[in-house]
Amino acid sequence: MKNNESNIKTWSQIKDTQYGKKGTLRRDQLDREFEAFKIGLLLRNARVSKKMTQEDLAKVIDKKRTYISRVENDGSNITLKTLFEIVE
Repeated sequence: MKNNESNIKTWSQIKDTQYGKKGTLRRDQLDREFEAFKIGLLLRNARVSKKMTQEDLAKVIDKKRTYISRVENDGSNITLKTLFEIVE
C-alpha cells in the first residue's frame, strides 16, 4: 500500500485553495467570521460556567436575549463596549 501523505493538506493549504491567500477579500472575510465565531463560543462558555441563562446575561447588560443568542452563535455585530459589559 502506498503512503498517501503527500496528498494530505494542512488547514492553511485548504483555506488558500478554497478561499484564496491571506489578504484577499474572500479569505479576510472567512478569517473575520471565524474570529467572531470563536468570540461567541468563548462568551457562551463563560456564561454557562457562571450558571447564567441568556436571559440572565441580557438583563445584566440591558440587551435582549435574542441579541445574546446572535452573539453566541456567530459573534454578530458585537461592539467593544458590549463585549466589555459582558466581561465585567
